[in-house]
Amino acid sequence: MDFELKNLDLIDVLSERHLQLRKITEKLWNDNSDMYLSNSEWFIIARIYKKQSTIAYVTKHVDISRQATHKFIKSLESKGLIEINNVKNNKKDKCICLTKLGEECYEKNELLKAKLEESIANEIGEEQLQHLKILLQSDWGI
Repeated sequence: MDFELKNLDLIDVLSERHLQLRKITEKLWNDNSDMYLSNSEWFIIARIYKKQSTIAYVTKHVDISRQATHKFIKSLESKGLIEINNVKNNKKDKCICLTKLGEECYEKNELLKAKLEESIANEIGEEQLQHLKILLQSDWGI
């Protein structure tokens, strides 16, 4: 894999690393839990952790089609991870929030990701990891 990455431009190497990390985190979760969750479901869970959001807001802020977002929201509801409620004075929109189980799953997954980050730091060095995070979080002017 590393040899293949050396031949890629910035955009493609970031994309490949992102896919690689998402596959690893999805596998870590699914190997440690009886409840299968896809990366798309995790994107939705992350958007509503510790807050109430509308389905419209979530649909706008995840890079998933509207139909797929609704499908994933229904799936999360059937797994007992989110609640869907009516919005006051708005018959069209629905409010979604994590259940206690949903919050517990999110927090457990954050611990798994922290362990992965720690193993990356062990490979490339803590200083390098912090530098990488600073670079990725900085304003790129784009």
